[in-house]
Amino acid sequence: MSASRPIPSDVVQALYSDHRSWLHQWLRRRLGCAEAAADLTQDTFVRLLSTRAQLGLPRLNEPRAYLTTIAHGLLVDFFRRAELERAWLADLASAPEPVQVSPETRLLVLETLLAIDRMLDGLPAKARTAWVLNRLDGLAHADIAARLGVSVSRVRQYLATAARHCYRLRFGAADADADPAAAD
Repeated sequence: MSASRPIPSDVVQALYSDHRSWLHQWLRRRLGCAEAAADLTQDTFVRLLSTRAQLGLPRLNEPRAYLTTIAHGLLVDFFRRAELERAWLADLASAPEPVQVSPETRLLVLETLLAIDRMLDGLPAKARTAWVLNRLDGLAHADIAARLGVSVSRVRQYLATAARHCYRLRFGAADADADPAAAD
């Protein structure tokens, strides 16, 4: 099958019926929770259908390896989300006054944190740290420089790198390096 032609839905059904139980067990061993494993099993096949609709699928000589690759990516996202949620809830718990957050607000905050995490994931470690210290902790450039053991001008470079990275992710690479003065 070519990569540009979607595979027939009966092939996806066969993959589902032949490998769903195996994939569920594979995920259950890693998560220790049957319900979370069931959710991620379903998410794996949803992702498979989405990929199939967007790109078509190549011939699957090793369907379990392909499913495992998709499921592994979902596991990483699952654990990353859980870690962000734990950190956010710990921050809420350490607040001087108890904060009550609605489920809707909680979901919005977690989705925003995940989007920020994905954005920052593509940055070098010091640029990511400088951005977090500046934007989330509100530290000045000199304070960040002292923490990172670099010059203030290097902190500015890190923050510029982060800004360009964010711009590219949000708007694409076409205008990311354009000189705004040249547009006048």
